[in-house]
Amino acid sequence: MTESKKYEIDVTIRTTYLPDQSNEKMDRHVFAYTITIANMGTVATQLISRHWIITNGDGSVQEVRGLGVVGEQPLLKPGDSFEYTSGTVISASVGSMKGSYQMAAEDGFHFDVAIPEFILSVPRVLH
Repeated sequence: MTESKKYEIDVTIRTTYLPDQSNEKMDRHVFAYTITIANMGTVATQLISRHWIITNGDGSVQEVRGLGVVGEQPLLKPGDSFEYTSGTVISASVGSMKGSYQMAAEDGFHFDVAIPEFILSVPRVLH
């Protein structure tokens, strides 16, 4: 069995603009994102930490690092998934996020999982 099949994590993302918490006149745009992390491999794996790169439409970049996600460090057995919702605030009406999760498999192997870049956009800004 190849190493990549042993340690295969799938990441899917859904985003939502939150107009009730946003204030466009003050350049405050709030987004929620729901992420599902699924262990498609054959070894139980724990999410240890995260690293986010948040890019504002004006080009400014913010990096965020921390333990776990939403206060948890989920252990994903083969076939398990973990879903959580979090949020971010950007000053432009368009931005993006990408990053990585740092994982520790039960056999001691540590690896990173890429979080694919996703767009944050106020409705009707991008066509």
